[in-house]
Amino acid sequence: MADRIVELEKTLKALANKRRLAIVRYLLVHKHASVTELASHLKLSIAATSRHLRQLANADLVDTEQVSTTVNYSLSKDSGLIAALRLIH
Repeated sequence: MADRIVELEKTLKALANKRRLAIVRYLLVHKHASVTELASHLKLSIAATSRHLRQLANADLVDTEQVSTTVNYSLSKDSGLIAALRLIH
């Protein structure tokens, strides 16, 4: 039980930021994006966008896929929360 609470806390902390919520929303609509594409959309630096993506990845909310020299981010297929968001979006 305590492990589940820790995981939930990590997930909620990752989503408790308007920039990270904007990333999740963008990925709900566009399915996948590179850090450069997300940074441009959010009007943030690549470094700041990467930090936000790292926090989402640490909470198991996003997955990565290497395509040539680009890393694409997408919402995790294993996250129950992301699955619920897809249903209501």
